Amino acid sequence: MQPAENLIEEYEAALATHDWEQVAPLIHDDCVAIFSEGTFIGKQQVEVAFHKTFDLIQDEKYMISSVHWILQQESVAVFNFEFHWTCIIKGKPASGGGRGTSTIVLQDGDWVLIAEHLGPHAR
Repeated sequence: MQPAENLIEEYEAALATHDWEQVAPLIHDDCVAIFSEGTFIGKQQVEVAFHKTFDLIQDEKYMISSVHWILQQESVAVFNFEFHWTCIIKGKPASGGGRGTSTIVLQDGDWVLIAEHLGPHAR
């Protein structure tokens, strides 16, 4: 069994490919993702949200930093983090970031994302 921390690196690398087939194995079937554009419940809805984003942006660089582990147990872990991104949208440079909280669970020996909430930086 790999440490929970490895999922963060795997997730960043998978997102960088913009290939859902690389991201999908890291997502639990019952995942709930809360992004600025809505709440997505279940892996199929999460897939739709990712495709929408992947289709909109080019040359994305997505980075996770300042990870703080809130809970690490044998089969569940929760962490919050800062995220930053740069990309091209409709031919123009764009960038942003915020904070997130993720819950991961151990499933068949692998860590997978079961919940993620992304939002803006606190004021």
